Parts: sequence; C-alpha cells; structure tokens
Amino acid sequence: MEKNGYIRTWVRDWLEIFSHEIREIFHDGGVMLIFFVAGLAYPLLYNLVYLNGILSETPVAIVDEAACSDSRRFIREIDATREVEVAYRCINMAEAEKLMQERKVNGIVYFPRDFGEKLARKETATLSLYADMSSFLYYKNAMMATNFVMLHEIGQIQMERYSLAGMTEQEVSQTVTPVGYEDNNPYNRAFNYSFFLISAILMIIIQQTMFYGMSLLVGTRREKSRNYSSLPENYAGYGTMRIVLGRGAAYWLLYLGIGIYIAFIVPAIFGIPQRGQFLDILALLVFFVTDCVFFSMTCCMLITRRESVFLLFLAISPICLFLTGCSWPTVAFPKFWKIVSFIFPSTFGVQGYMNLNTAGGDISAAGFQMTIMVVQTIIYFILACAGVFFEHWVIRNIDRLRETRDDIAQLAGIDREEDARIIKGN
Repeated sequence: MEKNGYIRTWVRDWLEIFSHEIREIFHDGGVMLIFFVAGLAYPLLYNLVYLNGILSETPVAIVDEAACSDSRRFIREIDATREVEVAYRCINMAEAEKLMQERKVNGIVYFPRDFGEKLARKETATLSLYADMSSFLYYKNAMMATNFVMLHEIGQIQMERYSLAGMTEQEVSQTVTPVGYEDNNPYNRAFNYSFFLISAILMIIIQQTMFYGMSLLVGTRREKSRNYSSLPENYAGYGTMRIVLGRGAAYWLLYLGIGIYIAFIVPAIFGIPQRGQFLDILALLVFFVTDCVFFSMTCCMLITRRESVFLLFLAISPICLFLTGCSWPTVAFPKFWKIVSFIFPSTFGVQGYMNLNTAGGDISAAGFQMTIMVVQTIIYFILACAGVFFEHWVIRNIDRLRETRDDIAQLAGIDREEDARIIKGN
C-alpha cells in the first residue's frame, strides 16, 4: 500500500510540475516567439534562401594579358562548363573590377602576362580567380569550373610533353593516368548546396531554439526571484527527479511535434529528397529531442539574465554547424575540436539524420550516433538533477548563506551597504 501511495504521489507531483511548466511556456511571449515562430519559420526561411540550390552559368569576366594559345584554350574550356559563362573579355583588371562593382559579373579570371612563357619554359604558371562572396554559390561555381579545367589542362600539358620526349600514345596514357577513376557522387549528383546544408541546419534549429527558449524562461525566473534558483519556491517539497522529468516532459512533448514538422514536413514542402524510412528517422528524432532536453536543462544552470541568451546566439550556432562535419570532414578535425564536438547533441543528431535521410541508410547506419546520444542523455540528466538539487539547497539555506556572507565581509573589513551605495552612484 505504501508503495502504491508513493507511486500515486510521484505521478501527481510529476503532472503538477509538467502542467505548471506548460503554463509558464505559454504565458511568456518571448519563449512562444522562439519556440513557435522561430522553430517553425526558420526551417522555411533557410529553405527559401537556398531554394535555388543549383546555380548555372555564373557570369565571369576574363582578363587575358597573356594572349597565348594556352590561355585561349583555358578560356574556351571554362566557358564550356555548366557552372560558368564567360560574359565579358576585359583589357585590364580595372575594367573587370568595374563590371563586378556594377553586378554584371560574379567573378574574374586573370591570366598574367607571363602565363604562356612559363608553360613554354616548363615552369609553374599561375592564374588568379576573384569571386563575388555575396553568395557562396558564386564562389562555388567559379572555383569548381576553374579547378576542373585546371586539372584537365595539367593532364593535357603532361601528355604533350611526354609525346615530345618520344613516348608513344599508349605509354603517355599509362604514365599520365596509370589508374583510371570515375567521379561519382550518389547522394548529391548535381552538387546542390541545399541538400547537404539544409539537412544539418534543420537538426541544429531543434537544439538551438529549445536551448534559447528554455534559457529565456530560466533567466526570467532568476531575475524575478533575485536568487540562484530557476525554480519557484513552491517546488521545494518535490523530489529532484520528478522536477527534472516533469519539466523535461513539457519541452519534450512540444519539440517532438516541432521536430516531426522540421524533419518530415519541411523537406516535403521544398522537395528535398527523403530516402530514409519514416520509423527510422522518428526513432532518431526521439533520441535527439530527449538528448536536447537534458542538454538544455543542464546549460540553463549558467543563465542568470534573460538577455544573456541572445549573446550566445551568434557564437554557438556556427560552431555547432561546423562540428557536425557537413562543411569539413570530421577526420580532419584537430583533437581539441573532436572532443568539443562530443558536448553538443547536434553533432550526432545531424550525422545520424544525414545517414538516414540523405544517404538512405537503415537504422544501423545511425547506430553509433544514437548510442552516443544515449550516453549524452544519461550524463546531462545526472547533471540536471545535480543542478536542481543544488538550487533547492540554496533556497533552503539562503538566509544562512547571506549571514555567512555578511560575517565574512565583516571579518574582512568590508562595508557591503556602503559598497552598494557607491555602485548605485549615491
């Protein structure tokens, strides 16, 4: 009977804490703005910005001071690529820079005067590429087209030199390309910028908006109570676990719905390929949202003011995106950043989502990421419980702590009242 009574009490307390947290969320305009406006609008905004993930025939200007056969062949091959169109041929860089300032071109390819001479002397010739960085797609197209043509030209120059040295065509072919290769990108054949970027951003939006909204609410509570507690004083009679699980359940329930919208509905709206199975992605989403809840609750212990959240926005989001490995391979990370990447749930949530949704793998393809998220969830749950326990201890002993503080100040010869008047400017 005592056990059943304890369970009923536990469940009743849990429901009370859960409902209280839901009311707090829906009564705070800032939290509502972050959760439901930012959480629902950001995925649409990013997809609209990168709606045309493929950009073709980017106009560029050519400055050919070499005026040799090699530079003219290079220009013809650049113009033949899908990425770039030679829109203008300029006499000097000043003319090309003016065209870029007028937004008539998005890149400049410059051949120096000694380009052909160095190739004739079998020296290393250089050319310069200038790209408009107002959009990453301009830079990507100009760089890809130039690199593809450069690699092709290197092979042609090698074949010409070996032929002049007396080698047969077969010997030249075996020397220049001893091993044949074929470039194949099965998951993004068109090099669509949005395919790999949006998948990462969608998962990061879940983590970041949850953290910012929860931190905003915690900062408000601390400003009102003027102590170190992020919980109302009437929570003091409840157990630590039911407080953490009750509060966490409120955010988990809201963000499971928001996560389903972000992971399934938004890609369907914009036609982003969804190769993963629904149940596999849903399972990953459950692990990821749970991990984000306790991660956010743990990090909220450091928030003391409502406006502190916005100072973290620009600093944390790019770091989280970089640590996912979508823009730089994780195998090339320094050891320090590999360790830092294990702090954030988004690192493994993004990797798992891309393995399932972009690469079309089954649940085993995200097995490692889900295992790490389980470990993170356990660690952050323990830390969140420890933080709540400490806050409750502070609430119960706040008067004694203040007395101790005043005694220490008196022993040190510090007049706290006088210091407070000086700080206030009186």
